Amino acid sequence: MKRIWSMLPVAAICVWSPSSAAELEKQVITVPGFANFAEIDPKDDTVWINNQSRVEHWSTKGKLGQIVMGKPCGAMVIVDRDLWAADCSNGTLNRIDTNSLKITAAIKTGLASPGEFNVAYGAGSLWVPSDTKGVISRVDPKTLKVIATIKVDPDSWYLVFGYGMLWAASSTHGSLQRIDPATNSVTHKTATGSEPGFLAAGEGGVWVQEQGDGTVARVDPTSGEVNGRVKVGDKLKWGEVTAGGGKIWLRTTEDQMFVVIDPKTLEIQARIGDQIGSGALRYVDAGLWTTEHDIDTMTWWPHPETIGN
Repeated sequence: MKRIWSMLPVAAICVWSPSSAAELEKQVITVPGFANFAEIDPKDDTVWINNQSRVEHWSTKGKLGQIVMGKPCGAMVIVDRDLWAADCSNGTLNRIDTNSLKITAAIKTGLASPGEFNVAYGAGSLWVPSDTKGVISRVDPKTLKVIATIKVDPDSWYLVFGYGMLWAASSTHGSLQRIDPATNSVTHKTATGSEPGFLAAGEGGVWVQEQGDGTVARVDPTSGEVNGRVKVGDKLKWGEVTAGGGKIWLRTTEDQMFVVIDPKTLEIQARIGDQIGSGALRYVDAGLWTTEHDIDTMTWWPHPETIGN
C-alpha cells in the first residue's frame, strides 16, 4: 500500500516546554535490578513490574511483595484479581493471583519476541503474540485454553485492544493490523512508518509509536488509516505510549523522559525530564507510573491533569 505523506498533518517539534520535571510533584523510588514493564492495579493505583527473575508489587510506600519467575518479559495486564505475565524462559502465559502472590496457572502459548511485546485483554479473552512467524493466540482466561490462533504479519509483537478490535503492529513489516474478535481474522491492514512499536487506544484514535521515524501516528479506528502524525525526535527506540486524561503520554529514550501530546491538535504540550534511558509508562486518573531501569528507579507523578497544560 502506497503511503501519501504529504496529505497527513504533522505537528512540528516543540522545543519550548511549558512544564519541567523540576516543577512537577513526583516521588522517585529506588528499585534495584531492572524495573521494566509496568501495570497499574486499578483497585489502589499500586504498580506491578517485571524485574529480572521476578514480578514485583510496589506502592509509593515501598515494595509490597514479589513472585519468582524464570524470566518475566513483555508488558502485563490485570483482569479482575489476576495479573497475567509472560515467562520467556518457558514460553508460557502465567496467571498470578494478586492477593496470594502465587502463580495459579501457566499456559503454553509460545511467545513471539524475546521481550519486547505485550499481552492484551478484550472481548473476554487474552491475546498473546505467540510466534515470530506471525501468530497471535487467543486465550480463554476461564478455561485456560487457546481457543483461536490468528495469522498475522511476521514479528507482530505489539498489541492493544480498543474500539472493539484487537490491533497488532509488525515491527519489521511496517504494518498495523485490525483484528475482529467476532471472526478471529485480520479485517484491515495499513502501512505505518518505520519500525512501529507499542500501541495505545483511546482519546479518539489508535496510537502507533513509529520508532524508526521518531513519530507517533494517529489512526482512525473506523477506517483503520493514519490521519495524522507528530514528530517527536530523530527516533523513538523502546519506551511506551498510552492514552488517558485527554492526553497522549509517550515514554521516550532520547532527549527527555516522556512527552505529552494533544490528541486533537497533535501538538507537543510538554517534554518532561532528562534523558535517562528506557522504561515503561502507565496512566491512571490519580497519576503516572514510570520506570527507569537504567538508573534503578521508578517514579510516581501525581496530578497528571496539571502536566502539559
